[in-house]
Parts: sequence; structure tokens; C-alpha cells
Amino acid sequence: MGDVGDATVCAMLVEETVKHFGTIDILVNNAGIIRRAPAVDYSDEDWQALIDVNLSSVFRLSQHAARHMLKQGSGKIINIASLLTFQGGILVPAYAAAKGGVGQLTKAFANEWAARGVNVNAIAPGYMDTDNTGALRNNPERAPKILERIPAGRWGQPEDLAGAAVFLASSASDYVHGHVLVVDGGWLVR
Repeated sequence: MGDVGDATVCAMLVEETVKHFGTIDILVNNAGIIRRAPAVDYSDEDWQALIDVNLSSVFRLSQHAARHMLKQGSGKIINIASLLTFQGGILVPAYAAAKGGVGQLTKAFANEWAARGVNVNAIAPGYMDTDNTGALRNNPERAPKILERIPAGRWGQPEDLAGAAVFLASSASDYVHGHVLVVDGGWLVR
């Protein structure tokens, strides 16, 4: 389909969806990349790539989808945030900035669109067993420290997010607006 870091791809994805299905009822903004380096060494190229994919695409895809959803008076937008929506992270300044921005975009969109029938919420996953966390899971110093802080005693699996996504995409969440639902095995409570 394309790189959502490219503004034209974001517009095309929404328009092709509406052309094919006649409408767009649910948007899940789940694209994400990560680049690790100390903040003093973080390159402009890595910063821009991360902001384009992890934050700007959320704005652009939501904006394009909302134009259709607002006309029809209904829709669900689910943004994928992160624990770093609430915490600073280590060696991931652009990721932390982008995910903090995702949390705030979620709230800003909800303020504008809730009264017009469009729900905008986010899911903030904890430490998940994905390609993006491979470096952490394989780090002999960091991996045990992360695991010992998770009350559930394990890294999350992508399927652990399914229930939250189904809830936020369903009519059960019709009165939920601007919420960032944490799915983290208890990380933030410890």
C-alpha cells in the first residue's frame, strides 16, 4: 500500500478504502517504527522518519477519515499510543515525543469530533513481543529489569490488544471519548 510517512499515501489509503467499501467506519492508526540512539547523537534523519510515521501519519489519516466520518455522523478512530505516552523512555527521544503527541492528538480530536458522532480513543500498549522490542528483549541487562517490573510476569503479545481494540471499535464505547486505554500487564501501577 505504501509508506504512511508520505502524506500522499495517507490520503490515498483513505480514499481507496471509501471507494472500495463506500464508507469508512473504523480507522486504527497502528503504523510505527523505532530508532534507538542517545539524544545527543540522534540524527535529524531518524527524528524526521519517526515523527512522519509515528505522529504525522496519525494526524493525516485521522483527518482524511474524519472528513467522511463527520459527514455520516459516526465513526471510530483508534490510535496506538504507548507507555511512552506517559514516560520518557531511554534512548528513544523521537519515539517518546511522537507517542506523547499521539496521546494529545487523541484528546484534541475527541474535543472537536465527539459531539458529531466520531469517537477518538487510543490504546497504550506496554512492553510487547514485537519486532520493535527485539533489541530490548535481547538485551541481557534491560530485559530482566523490564520483566521484573511487569506484574503480569510476561511481555505482552499482540493478541493482548484485541479486546481493547474490539471494545473501542464497538458501540460499547459510544460514550468513551479521548481516552488512552493502557494495556501493559500492570507496568504503570508498579
